[in-house]
Amino acid sequence: MNVAIMANFFMFFFANIDNFHAKIIDLETISLFKRSFFMKVWIFIAVVISLILIGLVFYSFRFKDIETPKYKIIKTFGAVEIREYPGMILAQTSLPKSDYNTEGNNGFRTVAGYIFGGNQSQQKIAMTAPVIMKMGDSASMSFVMPSEYSLKDLPSPSNNQVKLVSEGSKVLAVVRFGGFSNSEKIKQHADQLYSVLDSNGLKHRGELLYLGYNAPWDVTNRRNEVAVELVDFK
Repeated sequence: MNVAIMANFFMFFFANIDNFHAKIIDLETISLFKRSFFMKVWIFIAVVISLILIGLVFYSFRFKDIETPKYKIIKTFGAVEIREYPGMILAQTSLPKSDYNTEGNNGFRTVAGYIFGGNQSQQKIAMTAPVIMKMGDSASMSFVMPSEYSLKDLPSPSNNQVKLVSEGSKVLAVVRFGGFSNSEKIKQHADQLYSVLDSNGLKHRGELLYLGYNAPWDVTNRRNEVAVELVDFK
């Protein structure tokens, strides 16, 4: 009985072997199609990402030509530059605390609203660099106004959280660093700055400034600085 069953099985198998082979080929074809399809999807995604990165690099260079304060380097101590800055006008907002990671974006958006038309004249004002974040107990975020404006020329902010402030000339000690910034990097370079100042007996106000020069989409040649104002520097 078992022999007869096995004989019938083999007869059926060999009679239908072409069908089985065709089905196996179909399954392999489907599998190859799936692999080919997903490979094309991944290639498409990689191309899109590459184009986006190329575009970001292009815009990074395209918009580098923005106004910055005309400071004068009067001395250096290793990586620390002593700079003399002219007076400037700031659009400024107060921050609840001085942590860059938690307050940087909110402060930036608040002040950016002013130059993007959030003022009584709905006037667009050119972006400049750097954006200045003052650390410490009286934390704030500030944009430097273009030098073509005097205080009386600038429209009043629509947002009562933004104030226009006139700052006199000052001497700053500055350390520069690259890459994307965060609270940890700022502290690391601030410690470096304070160490150099203390070892050279340079008096300062102690209140740390973070200076950021890049738009969020800049991916190359990013420039960051930490600074403190010096007292009676000669």
